[in-house]
Amino acid sequence: MKRSHSPVSTLPEPARPAKKVKAETPDSPFPNFDRPTVEESREVIRLLHSEFPHIQAYRNDPAPEEFQASPCGGVADVVEALIETILSQNTSARNSTAAKRNLDTVFGRNNFAAIARAPSSKVVDAIRTGGLANKKAVTIQNLLNSVHAKHGSYSLQHLVEKEYSDKDVMEELVSYEGVGPKTASCVLMFCLERESFPVDTHVFRLSKILGWVPANANRISAQAHLDLRIPGELKYGLHVLMIAHGRRCSGCKNRSRGVCSLKTYRMGKKGEDIGGDVHGNGNLQGPSAEAA
Repeated sequence: MKRSHSPVSTLPEPARPAKKVKAETPDSPFPNFDRPTVEESREVIRLLHSEFPHIQAYRNDPAPEEFQASPCGGVADVVEALIETILSQNTSARNSTAAKRNLDTVFGRNNFAAIARAPSSKVVDAIRTGGLANKKAVTIQNLLNSVHAKHGSYSLQHLVEKEYSDKDVMEELVSYEGVGPKTASCVLMFCLERESFPVDTHVFRLSKILGWVPANANRISAQAHLDLRIPGELKYGLHVLMIAHGRRCSGCKNRSRGVCSLKTYRMGKKGEDIGGDVHGNGNLQGPSAEAA
């Protein structure tokens, strides 16, 4: 497994919502919960890779002199990657791709100034195929205006520089209204090629089935915990493989008792006290969690 390398608006800089702080703490929100272990992380990635051998569970190491923000679906611009991730929320890849394509058609690719200054109705119409267009249009325009207010341009390319730690990058990204820990983590992992572990609905559900987080975890606390517990070199592979499994396996959906390789793996550890719910039933969502 290879390791990744890792006129100015007068809008006030948005305050960071308190609920996001959990994703930035250097300590786990569950300090006495010692799963997953390194070996469990390796066992699950081997299991899922055997199930999905066609999925590349590692990244090719770029030559250091050629390093720049890497494509996330062809995206090398950090702000563009953020917009794409926002558009991908609560919809299919097909719908979000269509929404981004239409946004580029209407405004021009990466014409962030035009998007920021446009009537909100025009942005809504452009991204309607992605769903939740009213909410996402507000989030995108607020993001662009806030970035410009803070940096004097519609750019976050400074975050590519290695002088900024993962914590620095996460803190900057979640400081923008509408950008949550999962969205920020996706940008760190896919665009900036850093060792981060985004937790979406699939990863969260599977982490509950595996007993990797306590029953009272929500997505934000689960991400903070798993990002510390999972070895850095396994984060990318585990994420993409867990997403693949979560999308395709009908046996691990809520209240399903069908066949699921992760349930079978978990049952093999039935003699161990690992908490959670083997069948994926019960309180999978935990306390209300942020969608971003």
